[in-house]
Amino acid sequence: MVPRVKPIDLLIRNGTVLTVDPHGTMIENGAVAVSADRIVKVGREDALSTSCRATKTIDAGGGIIMPGLVNTHTHAAMSLFRGLADDLPLTNWLNDHIFKVEARWLNPESVYAGTLLSCAEMLLSGTTTFCDGYFFEDAVAEAVQESGMRAILGQGIVDFPSPGVPDPKENVAEAARFIEKWNEKTSLVIPGLFCHSPYTCSEKTLKDARRVADAAGSLFQIHVAETQGEVKEIEQRHGVSPVQYLDRIGILNARTLAVHAIWVDEADIECMAGHGVGVSVTTESEMKLASGVAPIPEFLKKGLAVGIGTDGCASNNNLDMLQEMDMTAKLHKLKTLDPAVLDARQVLALATRRGADAIGLGGQIGSIEVGKKADLIIIDTRKPHLTPLYDPVSHLVYAAGGSDVRDVIIDGRLVVHDRALLTINIEPVFEFVSDLARRIAS
Repeated sequence: MVPRVKPIDLLIRNGTVLTVDPHGTMIENGAVAVSADRIVKVGREDALSTSCRATKTIDAGGGIIMPGLVNTHTHAAMSLFRGLADDLPLTNWLNDHIFKVEARWLNPESVYAGTLLSCAEMLLSGTTTFCDGYFFEDAVAEAVQESGMRAILGQGIVDFPSPGVPDPKENVAEAARFIEKWNEKTSLVIPGLFCHSPYTCSEKTLKDARRVADAAGSLFQIHVAETQGEVKEIEQRHGVSPVQYLDRIGILNARTLAVHAIWVDEADIECMAGHGVGVSVTTESEMKLASGVAPIPEFLKKGLAVGIGTDGCASNNNLDMLQEMDMTAKLHKLKTLDPAVLDARQVLALATRRGADAIGLGGQIGSIEVGKKADLIIIDTRKPHLTPLYDPVSHLVYAAGGSDVRDVIIDGRLVVHDRALLTINIEPVFEFVSDLARRIAS
């Protein structure tokens, strides 16, 4: 009997497949078969080559085939302010610099350009999905749609006049309008909302925003316990920690992403775990702003869904998730004086499968498994700094960088090939952002 040959759209072959599934399955001489936007087969190349007939084939060149990276927290358009206000504490950085330039220079056109710039940077460094919170989020969504990326986008909410929402009384209503406009408009843009923090949003605003998010089934993002100063302020106002305060007023549930969560104690961690809250840790930004070190090992012990993110370019100052993995692993080893803490496999999972869990997309992305979305990247390992290759996972975390990403597939669509962007015309973006930077600097 002649074996049945399955017609498929895309076969990625000649690579080591790191599935990042719960078992950590690795397939040497592996291949991945894609039909439409889904992964339909994963296995050894010899088996897939005989059982599949592909419309298009991509040769991975002996490199690594892996899930696309998941950046669980950023402010994409803040690439406009990269390098503008460095070496400052968070409070001064925000109040004396960032809030001021945002009020002066943000508009739909600048946010669109800044987002496209960040999408280009993320694509070229292997990020296929990101979670964003900012202003003029309609413009962010338009840029994301053009780029072909997958993103959860949160319209920003603060209780003072903000870009695009001069009347704070309209902040939650504006977020609701954004969700309604983009809900199910495209499968790649997932609308939500982003309450900046417990100290910039009133109890009423937080509760109103929670109701909007719950009604739409959307993700509620919020900065929580980022600095010691924030914890002190919330304790003085409300008598409890930021996490306990949010719990008391009914904000925490499984559709909540707590960003940073640095200054938390055991009771806070148990509280978040009890509600199924996701956590995003942005190690490099937190280091640069000297905010502190989030207790990722303790989060994992309590069963929290944890991902890592870059934060915005203005506080990192790049969007390279491979670099973020390296720093996350090493910082926790230094903090605990234990070289075995957060090993490479754990950190790779934080940047892929666990990150997808943290933002509520674990059933769709984050690992190479049959039935999941075809969000895949190829790492070119024929590089001096990646030779020899004893352990692909170790190399990804401790040796590789964003510039080693060769190809990117999102939703089954090739969006980067041989390090060339296929969806973004980057030259006009360079010109716009450079011109804006000259005006800001003057």
